[in-house]
Order: sequence, then C-alpha cells, then structure tokens
Amino acid sequence: MGVISNGTTLLDAGAIDSGVPTGSMTLISTTTASSSSTVSITGLNSTYKEYIIKLINIHPGTNDSRLIFQGSTDGSNYGVTMTSTAFRALNHEDNSARELAYQASADVQNGTAFTRIGVLGLGADDDENGNGQLHLYDPASTVFVKHFMSTFSETGAEPRQVQGFASGYFNTTSAITAVQFKFDQGTVGAGTFKLYGIK
Repeated sequence: MGVISNGTTLLDAGAIDSGVPTGSMTLISTTTASSSSTVSITGLNSTYKEYIIKLINIHPGTNDSRLIFQGSTDGSNYGVTMTSTAFRALNHEDNSARELAYQASADVQNGTAFTRIGVLGLGADDDENGNGQLHLYDPASTVFVKHFMSTFSETGAEPRQVQGFASGYFNTTSAITAVQFKFDQGTVGAGTFKLYGIK
C-alpha cells in the first residue's frame, strides 16, 4: 500500500520514494590543498537542493590569515554580488579575554568581495588549524537568491579559540555553479575540502 500526499508518492510498499528528501549526505568530491593559492569546488547543480562543504584541518601559510570564499556563475569568475554578516565567540588561551561579538569588519554589503568564513586571523603555528562547514541552499535556482551559512572553529593567531558564525546570500537569480576558497593573505598551506549533497 502506498502513501500519497498532494499527488506525490511518499511511500510505496514500505519504501521511501526516491524523490522524497531524506537528509542523507552523499560525498561528491574531496579536494586536498597543499600550499595552494586558491581551492575551487565545482559541480554544484540541480541534483541536490542543499550542498555542504566540510572544511577539515585548514592551515594557513601565513599567520593571522582569514579564510574567505566567493561564488561563481560560470565556474571561472568569482565575484558574485552578495550580502553577508558574521559574529564570533572567543576565549584566549591565557584566559585574558572572552567575548561574544558582532564582527562588522566581516560584512559585505551588496558587493563582490570575498566574504569571511574565518572571522578572525587563523594561526599558522604547526599545530594550529581551523575546521567547519559551509551550507549552500539550492544554488541551481534561477528564481531566488542563494542563501549560505557557515560555522568555523579556529585556533587564533594570539593564540585563542574562536568560533565564527557567518551567513548571507548571493544576490543573483543565476545558478551558482562553483565556490572558491582562499586566505586573505598567503596560501592555503594544507587542508581537506569535502563536498556533500543532501537528499
């Protein structure tokens, strides 16, 4: 016996229909950085309504560098108009400062600049790194702007623990087909970028 809602089959003979979102993650690609000036993640299309890029052991080549990203509508030019905002929580290793604060300097106001995922400077000592994820919602839509949000946990340059939260939208009705990551100075010394599609 099937379960049908508004003309759409949800269950058939006890199995969930293939067109019903389940929230399961499918690994699409893995990209490894090694002294890379940029890291581009391609393959965003209409197959999935949500994509997640996992950022694992991201290490800058230069101390006090911020991880930033931008989108592309053609896979080669990264400068889509966007609006973004961010805030952070931090605690210094010596407990000298703790705060939860809006990060005004991380904002992009309907501009084409790269926006921050790492809201403060990431440390480049051998044992310092950052980890997090970027969510992209329905990047293939040709009707709506494309929303994104990120969380990023990093060992700051001072040293300190920083948890950054950023969100925004690409202000275009063109499909976003790729995103590019880099640091605001120096290279991506090391790191793994895993692209997942969400069913």
